[in-house]
This record gives sequence, C-alpha cells and structure tokens, in this order.
Amino acid sequence: MADNGPLYLGFDLSTQQLKAIVVQSDLTVVSDAKVDFDGDFGSKYGIKKGVQVNETEGEVFAPVAMWLESLDLVLQRLQEKNTPLGRIRGISGSCQQHGSVYWSREAEALLGGLKSDKTLVDQLTGAFSHPYAPNWQDHSTQAECDQYEAKVGGAEKLAQVTGSAAHHRFTGTQIMRLRRKLPEMYAATSRVSLVSSFLASLFLGSVAPMDISDACGMNLWDIPGNDWSEPLLELTAGAPGVFELRNKLGKVRIDGGGSMGNISSYFISKYGFSPDCDIAPFTGDNPATILALPLRPHDAIVSLGTSTTFLMVTPVYKPDPSYHFFNHPTTTGQYMFMLCYKNGGLAREKVRDILPKPDGPDAWANFNKAALSSPPLDIQSPSDPAKLGLYFYLPEIVPNIKAGTWRYTCNPDGSALTEAISPWPVETDARTIIESQALSMRLRSQNLVSSPGNNLPAQPRRAYLVGGGSQNPAITQIIGEVLGGSEGVYKLDVGGNACALGGAYKAVWALERAEGETFDELIGKRWKEEGAIQKVADGYKEGVFEKYGGVLGAFEEMERRILEVAKNT
Repeated sequence: MADNGPLYLGFDLSTQQLKAIVVQSDLTVVSDAKVDFDGDFGSKYGIKKGVQVNETEGEVFAPVAMWLESLDLVLQRLQEKNTPLGRIRGISGSCQQHGSVYWSREAEALLGGLKSDKTLVDQLTGAFSHPYAPNWQDHSTQAECDQYEAKVGGAEKLAQVTGSAAHHRFTGTQIMRLRRKLPEMYAATSRVSLVSSFLASLFLGSVAPMDISDACGMNLWDIPGNDWSEPLLELTAGAPGVFELRNKLGKVRIDGGGSMGNISSYFISKYGFSPDCDIAPFTGDNPATILALPLRPHDAIVSLGTSTTFLMVTPVYKPDPSYHFFNHPTTTGQYMFMLCYKNGGLAREKVRDILPKPDGPDAWANFNKAALSSPPLDIQSPSDPAKLGLYFYLPEIVPNIKAGTWRYTCNPDGSALTEAISPWPVETDARTIIESQALSMRLRSQNLVSSPGNNLPAQPRRAYLVGGGSQNPAITQIIGEVLGGSEGVYKLDVGGNACALGGAYKAVWALERAEGETFDELIGKRWKEEGAIQKVADGYKEGVFEKYGGVLGAFEEMERRILEVAKNT
C-alpha cells in the first residue's frame, strides 16, 4: 500500500450492522471494521436482529441513539487497526432504504457544535424529535398506502409518477402515519432525513440533502417531473402543510458526485481525519449494490438468496406496479430497475426436499440431476406440450398472488394454455421451478433490454448471479438459458461488503472524476474482475432462448388467470 496516497471511506448502515471499508484510489481494500447491533448493543436497546417490533400495530423500528453509538464504535475499531484516517479524502456510503429520521429544531445547532471530548450519543439526544426510525420491515401503513394510490388514480398511475406502487415500507406513507399518530412530534420536526442522508449529516455537521436515487424509495418523488409530487405532499401533510413538508424534506441532491462540504470538526479532533476530507452524497443499499460491480447498462444482477431480487441499469423508464424504478445513483438519464420476489431459495428447497434424499453430502444432487436431465419446458419431442408452473410457498409480491402451486401446459408457440389436470412428476418440477422464476424476470424486463448486436435477440449483455443459488450449477445454467446473456452468466463475489464497497467506490468517483467523467468510465477503468467474477454458464443459446420467448405470452396469461381466480374467491 502506498503510504501517502488518498484513501476513501465507505459505509453500509444496514438493519443489523454498520460496516466501514477503506479503499485506495485503485479500489484496493486497505481496512475494514463493523459493529453488530445485536452483539454490541442488543441488551442495551432491547433489539432483535437490529430492530424493535410492535406486533399489535405492525411497527418495526430502530433506536436512532444506537446508530450514533455505532458510528463512534466503528471508527474506534478502524483506529485500533491503525487505519490512517488522516489520509481519507472522501466519505460516502450506503444505508438501508425507506427508513426515516426526524430532526428537532435544535438539530443544526447541535450538529454544528459537537465537541470531541464527548460521544455523539451524549451530545445529539436532543437533536431528534422522534427517538426511533421506522424500518423497511414496517407494515403499519396499509390505510395510507390505499390513500396514496387513490389520490393519483390507482397503483399504475402512482408507479408512473413515483416509480413504484404504494408499499408499506416506503417513506411517504410512514411520514403520513406518524403525522396522524404523533402530531406533536411532527410539529416539532424541523427536517426529515432518509437513513442515508442522516448518516451523511453526522459527518457533515449539518442536515444533508437526500440523494435522488434514495428519494425514489419514498413514493413522494415525481421521477418524470424531477421534483416532489405536489398531490402526494398534499395528501401526506394536508393542503395547508405542503410548504412545511417541502421544507422538512429539503431539496434533493441531483448530482450523486462532488462534495457536499468538509467533514465536521468533531471527527477531525476525535479521530484524526483531515480538515480537507470531503463528504460525498450517500445513497440507499439497493443503488449501492449496482455500484459495487459496477453494473453497466443492460447488465442484470440476480440475487438468489432466500428471496430473489433482480436488478438492471437501463436508460428506459417504463414503470409498472409490480416492480420498482429509481433514478440511477450516479448517472443522469439512467434508471435502476428492481424486482423483488419472496419465493426464491425457500421455494426451490421445498421442491428439492420432496425428491428422494441423495446418498452423499450434496443436498442438491438429486434436484440438480432432475433439473438438468429434463429438456427446456420438458418438451421431449415436437408433439409435446410445454410445461409452466408457479410455486409460491409464501404469498408473492410479483405478481400479488396468495400461496399455492399451479401447473399449466401450452403449445410451444404459447397457444392452447390449459391447467394441468394432475401434478406431473416431481422430477419435472425441479427444472420447472427454476424456469418459472427466470421467466417472470424475463417477462418483466423484456422491454428494457436491446440487441447486443450480431443479429442477436434483445437480452442482457451479462447476467451476474449472487447469493447461495449462484453456487448451484443447475440453477445457473437454466437461468442463463431463460434470461440469455450474450457474454455469459457470471457468479459475482465481492464478499459480504458489497454495499459498503459501493459507497467507497462512489466516494472515489465523486472526488476524483474529471469534468463529465461518468461513474462507469472512472470505476470501470480501475475495477478488477479477477477474483470478483467467475463465468459459470454460457447464457444465450440459439434456439433455446427463442423457445422460452415463445411461451412468455402464455406465462403472462397463466399469471393473469390465477390472479383473476384469486380476486373472485
């Protein structure tokens, strides 16, 4: 490690941990530290998995004071590792999306007057009008969600404006509910921050503006209009309170780069940061994930954990109530497209466990054998029908369907869709469940991809897989065959620090970029694929990809029929 070059500090304030990671200009990691909320503060704050829960009302929230203590502690741990904090030129970070923090009228004075001989928590208790931050798992706002969609004419219209239909966890409905439930607290609130702008504010010594990408997770930001939505502000705060709510929210930071100001003197005196250290805009954890790659337009990330998440960067804004669009965290004119599924690894495991248990230690051996021995859509001969299914062991988000299992057949061209009279062999389910999950992603992303050239059909350039399922050869191969990937399917591994790395990379770009230099241009030249990605499947296969395309319409019709039945029962 060079002993005099600039360093950059990235954070990830997630539900259960605060992570910090330090990188050089060439993106090499030089130090890291973390605080585990349950392990370090669980008994003090009465939390479990980072949060407190009010089951009666569906509230899930975190004590803001715990985050203050965690920031001091993680910086102490960096010091204990002899991290040269004085060389850090810039700081950015990633934080859990949708959560909100409520500042008191004394906040600015307290933030600007911090003394290094005391802790953050000792000095900032009076800086908050509400001691808790609603968490993304909160589900107390159904009434407010209904009102949000009704205000603009339904879920589809709300998605057109804000990038998403109404969701419990989104910040706008949380603010609306707290204003109704705690009117005195709301009246005493000078500013509302997202968790990302809250953490940036601590370093800045004043309330920081929200990042445009993170603001898209509020159901309040008008993405096409590039401003707060006036009708939704009016609904949230009441007609007389629109101007006041605008002031509480503040202006949104459109440029994800540059500096918002120098670091607070508290961190200079207490931890030895340089007075020249700049604070770049912080963003949400989902946007930071696409920065950790870095993900290029028309690349896709599929997270194959307990649940499944599909992410793409696209220049096309085509919102829909069943998924999410955000402004890109660094690049104007680009958007981040996200699908979230509850039924991911859990559903695949349910199918796996119905099969005979394998003799050896690989629990997936029989599942994989069954999946790979079946041809695409289980079409054994030209006269065979294609098999389609939905396997929802939990109520699903995309589409919004109750738990259940459905099996259908259709002709290879998608015609003659018919519900199967009886279940087919469970060996067939092994391949069909993987196809089903990938077909849903392809269906919803097909209008966002384009041809990579060479007369190939529209598809992702690369499909990157992360999470437990990315280790499974059957899953990776079949997902690639369905989704395509003109350059292949790759397993991505940046350790458990992807969001913190995304924040650190953002700081590097924010402060080292040349005039007009994009994040992709700067980071793309420095990011090293070696050790981070591994090609695990070919992706696009001529004939196979087109075969799946032939049944996309039938797959969509299958979902529609099941939804229609659910509405009428």
